[in-house]
Amino acid sequence: MTDATALDAAHAAMEASPQDDAARLRFFERLADSELFLLLAEEAEDENITPELFDVADGRFVLAFDREDRLARFAERPVPYVALSGRVLSGMLAGQGMGLGLNLEVAPSSMLIPAEALGWLATTLEHAPEEVQQRLAEFLPPVGLPDDLLKALDTKLATAVGLAEAAFLVGTKSEDGGAGHLLGFVGAVEGAEPALAKAASEALTFSGIEAGAMDVGFFSRHDAAAAALARVGLKFDLPQPEQRVVQHITPGSDPDKPPVLK
Repeated sequence: MTDATALDAAHAAMEASPQDDAARLRFFERLADSELFLLLAEEAEDENITPELFDVADGRFVLAFDREDRLARFAERPVPYVALSGRVLSGMLAGQGMGLGLNLEVAPSSMLIPAEALGWLATTLEHAPEEVQQRLAEFLPPVGLPDDLLKALDTKLATAVGLAEAAFLVGTKSEDGGAGHLLGFVGAVEGAEPALAKAASEALTFSGIEAGAMDVGFFSRHDAAAAALARVGLKFDLPQPEQRVVQHITPGSDPDKPPVLK
């Protein structure tokens, strides 16, 4: 018996509360963020992959597993596969009329996800935050934000390994008297700002919170604003890599160059 995964836990919560939209959103967020192992019909060739297809009464499905040992237990023989994130896989399958068989027969999260649901997920993940200019007069302790959002931020930022030193959630007051909330990233790696802003936006989306509930900002560790954030903000520590490892690029590992279905 293998240990339960994040997808197992999210699936169990969704099954326990079938009318709970928040639980369903959290499952799809975990699906997007998980590494999946997609069963192939033949070995990948460069960036081209051919998934193994299965036709059932509910339609045509590809099969993916959130652990390599689960794929091996299902296949019961050596099979070709490729590792890629759920967000990449949903984007690949969107509009193809194919659903996803997840962890079939080998895990508590075994389920068939229809093509329509994958299309919804791909569309949702395409949403990007809008950039605006605003002059802030004061940072304040954050108040009134739901626990679901705080948990979502904690989980999401745990995946942003090495992209920033820390993040602080604060209340804000603008120069024109407006109030709001800001997630301020301190010491972000150059070029990581769009990915961090999108991660924060997804935490809002999959918590069922309107996007206007929180802004995102970036600050140098030497900015006076960074010290002000640390004084009053709720801190989120971002994991830091222990060492830099050069890895061979395999199909599906670069989200900007997803594999091409054949």
